[in-house]
Amino acid sequence: KDTLTSYLFLLPFLLIFLVFLAFPVFYAFYLSMHEVRDLTDVFGGMEWVGLKNYLKLMRDARFWWSFLITLYYAALSIPLGILVSFTLAVILNQPLKFRNAYRSAIFLPYILDVFVVGIVWTFLYSYPYGVITRLLMKIGIKIPGLLSTPGTALPSVVVAMVLKNCGFGMVLFLASLQNIPRSLYEACEVDGGGVWEKVRFVTIPLLKPLFLFMVIIGIIGAFSAFAEFYAMTGGGPAVIIGNKTFLSTEVTGLYLYRNFEQLKLGYAASISYTLLFINLAFSYLASLSMRRRFV
Repeated sequence: KDTLTSYLFLLPFLLIFLVFLAFPVFYAFYLSMHEVRDLTDVFGGMEWVGLKNYLKLMRDARFWWSFLITLYYAALSIPLGILVSFTLAVILNQPLKFRNAYRSAIFLPYILDVFVVGIVWTFLYSYPYGVITRLLMKIGIKIPGLLSTPGTALPSVVVAMVLKNCGFGMVLFLASLQNIPRSLYEACEVDGGGVWEKVRFVTIPLLKPLFLFMVIIGIIGAFSAFAEFYAMTGGGPAVIIGNKTFLSTEVTGLYLYRNFEQLKLGYAASISYTLLFINLAFSYLASLSMRRRFV
């Protein structure tokens, strides 16, 4: 009887899981094996195409371009995000005046909607009256549109997202820093270690699981990125390579959305599953690499 009661309490969660998670996941895989012919019939109006969508994806230059852009975004945002979060945590772990207020102020942007933050940064970057643009012009740097220039558009998005999300990483690093025994730092001082030696030989080795976690969620976040690019650049500006035109900030998440928008549902579903396996592969490789490096 007690067991049955326990299962009954779990039933609402199970139903929500099946309806909103399990079913969409399996249906997306089913969809990736079909080509939709009739949008009014989500099950019957399809034609079985097998692996055709996946084979098409392998030959899609625009997909591979978006994949490279996503890797570039990850290569910039992950190290910079970890560095900023860790630095802020180390500073705000000191007995500073008003440090709780600083922590709250830095964490606040993280809880804001990504799209809203993207719109705000678009105004900050706007040319010629945006605050950041004006500051750059004051020091002699004149760029006609940070978000409309191919070389600066993606780094500008990276800066915006790092500053938005660094509060989350800061909180994680703070929690870990406060759990490091003071005696380890004292032992380092006895051996003649300064601030840099404490960070290098005590703090960083003890925080290696957190660094690994930050890298993995950074990879997942990069391959899931959509709203920030949709709000700030829309994928542009365009660049011409050879005889083909590409969008300089069209990450895979944005390319996936465009295919759904164009009602290429089967092809978009195949992209989503490809991204899933890419996420798993990169996360595993990152985990393996960092374990070997720190052990």
